[in-house]
Amino acid sequence: MAELCDSVSINMETIPFNGQEFTVETSNGQVSVSVIGDPEMPALITYPDIALDYASCFGGLISCHGSDSFLLQNFCIYHINPPWQEHPPFLSVDDLADQIAEVLDFLGVEKAFCMGALAGAYILTLFAIKHGERSAGLILVSPLCRAPSWTEWIYNKMLLSLLNFYGVCGLFKELLLFRFFSEDVRWGADGPKSEALDACQRLLDDRERSKAMRYLIAINRRRGIAEELKELRCRALIVVGSVSPFYSEAIHLSEKMDCINADLVEIDGCGSLVTEEQPAEMLPAVERFLASLGHARRSPPPRPKAPPAHIPPELLSPEALGLKLKPIKTRSSSVEAA
Repeated sequence: MAELCDSVSINMETIPFNGQEFTVETSNGQVSVSVIGDPEMPALITYPDIALDYASCFGGLISCHGSDSFLLQNFCIYHINPPWQEHPPFLSVDDLADQIAEVLDFLGVEKAFCMGALAGAYILTLFAIKHGERSAGLILVSPLCRAPSWTEWIYNKMLLSLLNFYGVCGLFKELLLFRFFSEDVRWGADGPKSEALDACQRLLDDRERSKAMRYLIAINRRRGIAEELKELRCRALIVVGSVSPFYSEAIHLSEKMDCINADLVEIDGCGSLVTEEQPAEMLPAVERFLASLGHARRSPPPRPKAPPAHIPPELLSPEALGLKLKPIKTRSSSVEAA
C-alpha cells in the first residue's frame, strides 16, 4: 500500500479542502474524492447510490438549515464516488468495500464515520464488517442488506438493458426516480421537495452510462450480509422513508443488528432518498446519534461585553435629560418659615 500511495502524484498538503475533486489510484482503479472541511477534524466519509454523486445524494442534508454548521463543526467530510473507468472490467461489492480502505490509507485517515444511501449504505456496511477497526459509526439511509429479490433483480436488469442499448434515456431516469423519491415528489408536488427532484433530473441528464453501469452490475450481484453483521464493532443509525421500496430491507437490517448497537428512525411519507426529500426530518436523529458518540453541536462563543461608555456628569443633569423638577415642601421647612 505504501508503494501505491507513493506512486500517486497528489500532495495531500496542497489539496484545497473546499469541495474540489481529486483522484486516488487504488489497486482496483481510480476513485474520485471530494473533501470539505478541516482535515484536522474527525473524518466522515459518504458513498452515494447508483447513478448519483455526493451533491445529488447528500447535498440536501449537508446544506439543510443547521446541518452545515453542525457537520462541519465536527467533521472533515470526504465524499467518495464509485469508480466508473472501463478497467478493470468488473468489480465486486467486496472490491468496492476494500477500495474504501485504500482511499483512507491514502488520506492518512485511520478511522472514519460512514454515511451511505441505498447501495452506498450496503458498501459502507460491508466495509465496516471487513474493516471494523476503521469504522467509528454508520449512518445508513434506506440500506440494502440482503441479496436482490427477484423483483429487484429484474428491475436492475431492466436498468442495465436500457443503459446498454439507449444510454441514460427517459425511461431509465423515470425508473431511478421511482427508486429515490416518494410519489408526491415524483408527481410534481410544490415546495422545497421538488427542488431535490429537479436537481436529480439535471444530474441524470448529464450522466454518462459508464458512471452507472459498473456500479449497478456489482450491486445486482451482491450477496446477503445480514448474517455477517455480528462482525460489526460500531454503532449504527438506520434512517428509512416509510414508502421506500427498500423499507423491508431497512427493517430486516435493524432486526439483525443488536438493539444496543442500532437505532431505527422512520420518516413518514418519505421515499428512499431521505437526505434529499426530507433532510430536516433526518437531521435531529443524526445529531442525537453523533452526540451519543461524543460529537455534539457546539454553542457559539459568547460575545464579549462592551465596556461601559464614560458619560460626562453634566449630561446626567435633569436639564440635560429634559426634566423640570419642582421643589418639595417638607414639614421641617414649613416650621422654620414660621
